[in-house]
Amino acid sequence: MNLQPRTVTTPALRIVPRDQHIISRRNISKAALRVLYRLNEAGYTAYLVGGAVRDLLLGTQPKDFDIATSATPDEVKKLFRNCRLIGRRFRLAHVVFGPEIIEVATFRGLGEEDGEGDRHIVDGRIVRDNIWGSIEEDAVRRDFRINAMYYDISDFSVRDYVGGMQDLEDRVLRLIGDPETRYREDPVRMLRAARLAAKLDLRIDDAATAPFQALGPLLTEAAPARLFDESLKMFLGGHGLKSFHMLERCGLLTFLFPATARALARGDRALRALVEHGLENTDARVAEGKSVTPAFLFAVLLWGEVRDQAHLGIGQGVDDNEAWARATTRVMAEQCQRVAIPRRFTFTMEEIWLLQPRFEQLQRKRVFRLMAHPRFRAAFDFLLLRADESVAMDELGQWWAHAQQLPQDVLASALPASGGKSGDGAMPVVASAPPRRRRRRSGSKPGST
Repeated sequence: MNLQPRTVTTPALRIVPRDQHIISRRNISKAALRVLYRLNEAGYTAYLVGGAVRDLLLGTQPKDFDIATSATPDEVKKLFRNCRLIGRRFRLAHVVFGPEIIEVATFRGLGEEDGEGDRHIVDGRIVRDNIWGSIEEDAVRRDFRINAMYYDISDFSVRDYVGGMQDLEDRVLRLIGDPETRYREDPVRMLRAARLAAKLDLRIDDAATAPFQALGPLLTEAAPARLFDESLKMFLGGHGLKSFHMLERCGLLTFLFPATARALARGDRALRALVEHGLENTDARVAEGKSVTPAFLFAVLLWGEVRDQAHLGIGQGVDDNEAWARATTRVMAEQCQRVAIPRRFTFTMEEIWLLQPRFEQLQRKRVFRLMAHPRFRAAFDFLLLRADESVAMDELGQWWAHAQQLPQDVLASALPASGGKSGDGAMPVVASAPPRRRRRRSGSKPGST
């Protein structure tokens, strides 16, 4: 076992009584309340903790409700038949209530002297950490001060050990402890800092951003599956555009999406517009409660490099289809070394990319074959995002939008059986279909309802 000593500091407790904060049990999950009360009744201390407390104090509804307790995972499991234990790096208890999962974590300790469990650290990075301790130790073990506040169900107060309330009032994000040490323990904390600052509209403390440039490369050693999960939180949580800008500002984008960073560094304004519009549209869909897919958004983020590599291959004499296939394979292989995008998403991404040049082929059979493709709608939406690439691309998007509104016979009559691409300057002119006369119901007259 490899242990790294840590300086133990005694946090200053601030108790915020019920009449001085806005948290109400009405806004807390009933499942979370059941777990809290059951643990307390069994003689353990238990608190609502972390992002749930933070969000409730900010007046927003939390997505998840996590609990910290003095009970060990095995003790939690004995109390709840609907409990399962997960994790090796961090041992946790998940109490399952239908679709809702309440995550219960035992108070983390600072060392083994007074606690039980084990910790394993390699090159400053925590690879296993199951040392139990007190609530005071648990507070200083957390990452950001705003995430280290505890809601006490026994008297409805908020317990603040590290100054999280003050940070919320100051609208600033500060780390607990030495930033360089905390980032070395877990490099993904740098991404979490950028995400939380974007989500909550906070300023990141200068001390917290100072190590980004030097320690950013550590992100390349993080588990790609974990970076995929973090990417979903950043880009599909309703604040994707702000998160993207924050990653760029902090210099972290190149470690998460290197191909995107390279393509944007070439100064392509149209590409930046495409990326920002794609993120903006995704945020709007999330706000409206509509479904979103990682495949489309990741296709947007990586498009610039795919397009440029395909055009480079074509310029070197490679067949068009082969050049696009090689580009998609090469870019996906590089990206999946950083972010483990599941195959069900990469397959869709590749189809969206490979369908783009087919929009320029306006022969009759090709048009109808493309319209019948199962990924046509996603690929067409992607084409519309490319409008800023050129006037011709904007016109091509408008042509396809108009063509979809026409009856098949009208569209077919206007399309050539064979011919060149739209890029040769001659797109088929498709007339609008004559308006259909509405059949009048018997006994009714125009204007009646």
